[in-house]
Amino acid sequence: MTDLKFQRQVNGLAVLLLATLGLGASHTTARTAQSSGKSKQDTSAAETYPTQLVQQGGALFQQDCSFCHGRDATGGESGPDLTRSKLVAADVNGDIIGPVVRNGRPDKGMPPFARSDQQIASLVAFIHTQLQQGQTSGGRRGTGGRKGVDPEDLQSGSAEAGKQYFNGAGGCVNCHSPTGDLAGIASRYEGLELERRMLYPRGAKSTVIVTLASGREVSGTLAYLDEFTVGLVNPDGQYESWQTRDVKYKINAPAEAHVDLLSKYTDADVHNLMAYLQTLK
Repeated sequence: MTDLKFQRQVNGLAVLLLATLGLGASHTTARTAQSSGKSKQDTSAAETYPTQLVQQGGALFQQDCSFCHGRDATGGESGPDLTRSKLVAADVNGDIIGPVVRNGRPDKGMPPFARSDQQIASLVAFIHTQLQQGQTSGGRRGTGGRKGVDPEDLQSGSAEAGKQYFNGAGGCVNCHSPTGDLAGIASRYEGLELERRMLYPRGAKSTVIVTLASGREVSGTLAYLDEFTVGLVNPDGQYESWQTRDVKYKINAPAEAHVDLLSKYTDADVHNLMAYLQTLK
């Protein structure tokens, strides 16, 4: 994206310089440069796509992307408006959108999606069509804000399959209980907020068990750890610490288990697990 922006600046400065110097046929030169060296944004904006391809992309977008980017790609609670995205505007035939979909953007909270070339092509067709429609109408939302996501958008999976994944391959039951810590979770959170907590459980506290030289074990919430010191807050709310060389300790970091799953989830796993969690009211 940086190289593209730099090239656009160079092209713009070149045209401006020719006009300023008053070189012969400057207007013709400028028009020729614009027509033969169109920016990627101009090329993508002019592209049209078969209706069937756009419809296929729309269905796939609803399944995988709408919970963050909204049903029509104009933004959701956590995902930006793609019809105003510089990344989308610079994309040509999926050269940018494709890698982003397949690799994800972990720093932005977007997981990777394994998609075939045909599926990528359909997503590109849908997103660019939405972009063009927004440009034609002058922009559907001048503020560029984000819209909410209906909980129904996230109810596309099988609750029974999600339960099996929870108790089996996902290993969720090793840390969670539908009648314990997750009891009523679908009443406390719904829609995108529930999915966010499933995928990226921010604020999940790590616990630690410290084994002293005497063999006595002390457990609590991990409060401090470096190469020299391990500290915890015990059930009485008191802080205790030891030098790491004098004790043994075992940490349980629940958030890390969720992070590990991000690279293992299939699309069906995510949808099914979400459907199951929505039954825990």
